[in-house]
Amino acid sequence: MNRDFIANHRFLDETGDPTFFKKGRILAVGDPGISLAFSLGMVKFNTDLHPIRARICDMQDEISKDDYLNKIPSIAKKISKGGFYFHATDDPPEVRERMFRLVKSLDCSLEMVVARKIPALFAKKHHSQGSEFYADMLSHLIKNKLKSGQRLVLNIADMGIPTHNTNLELALSKARERFQKKWNADEIRSSVVFNVQTPRTEPLLCVADYLCWSVQRVFERGEMRHYEFVQDKVSLVVDLYDSDKYEGSRNYYTQRRPLTATNKLSPQLP
Repeated sequence: MNRDFIANHRFLDETGDPTFFKKGRILAVGDPGISLAFSLGMVKFNTDLHPIRARICDMQDEISKDDYLNKIPSIAKKISKGGFYFHATDDPPEVRERMFRLVKSLDCSLEMVVARKIPALFAKKHHSQGSEFYADMLSHLIKNKLKSGQRLVLNIADMGIPTHNTNLELALSKARERFQKKWNADEIRSSVVFNVQTPRTEPLLCVADYLCWSVQRVFERGEMRHYEFVQDKVSLVVDLYDSDKYEGSRNYYTQRRPLTATNKLSPQLP
């Protein structure tokens, strides 16, 4: 496969949820099943995509046929609805280990934006709309890619309304606005194509899912084990709304300045 073609593709998945309130407009952030942050990650692969897809598909097929694993309810349910696919939140530990070892073997990198859920900011900045929240995060991921002169293909995990074309175009518009605050508008040379998919139609999204999940566990639980195992794949994490660390861009985490258990979040006040 042409290396330029490979370089044009990115694979994006979200982790956490954009939920702020339960019935009656009661704040639910941090309640069981409701995340403290909503995050979006983008994975780039540096080698031929076809063999990676084949490896993932082969592993999924092996798990579907494994008499020990295919009786696990979460796996059996997926098989009955069209076929097993990897999903870190649902996968049992013995399956998760297989996928993490595969991810560790790949030549890929993750860039991720983590948005802690601050109710007042959600209301003011995103008009209390989850789709606007998503579009804003996506714009941060793609704004610095607009200068490369590539035809950038964003393979995005389907999330319903937030990944409808109108909302993705809103994200692109926001990315261009942010770009122009740093560079001249005539330096925008990249074109962007959105390709909304599911893990069943695009197995490479499973890699994005696992890497994003490993980072999210740090912020939600202070859990380092999975992140540290694939840390060399995590090139950038931006804690978008950590205003206390804006000075000196200390809310940016890289290979040289990795996440630690101190990045664990606490619920924000209304």
